Amino acid sequence: MIRRVWQVLLVLWAGSLWSLALWVTPILFFSQGDRHLAGLLAGRMFSIETYVGCAAAALALVLPGRMRFLPGYLAVALLAINEWALKRAMNLAHSRGTVAGLTFGAWHGVSAVLYVLACLLVVVAVERQSVGR
Repeated sequence: MIRRVWQVLLVLWAGSLWSLALWVTPILFFSQGDRHLAGLLAGRMFSIETYVGCAAAALALVLPGRMRFLPGYLAVALLAINEWALKRAMNLAHSRGTVAGLTFGAWHGVSAVLYVLACLLVVVAVERQSVGR
C-alpha cells in the first residue's frame, strides 16, 4: 500500500515538473502582459517545485528501497542549485548587467538546462520505482 501511494506521489511530482516547464510557464508569459510579473510568478512556481522535490526526497529516505530513488535525489540537488544559487545570480545579473561575466540570459539558460535535466532524472526515478529495481 505504501509503495503504491509513493508511486502515485512520484508520478504527480514528475507531472507537475514537466507541466510547469512545458505548459504553465509559456502560457503565463503569453497571457501576462507584464513580463516582469510573469517572471516573478514563474519564479515562485519553480520555488514551490523545489520544496515539493525536497519533501519527496525526504519521504524517499524513510522508505524501503531508498537507493532506487537516486535519480530523484540528483534531480532535487539540481533544483536546489537553481533555487539557492542560480536564482541569486540571475537576480544580480538582471540588476547589474552581468555576474561572473554572464548576463541574465546566460544564467537563465544554465538554469533551464539544469531544470530539464532534473525533469529527465525524475522520469528515470519514476521508471525505477515502477519496475521495482
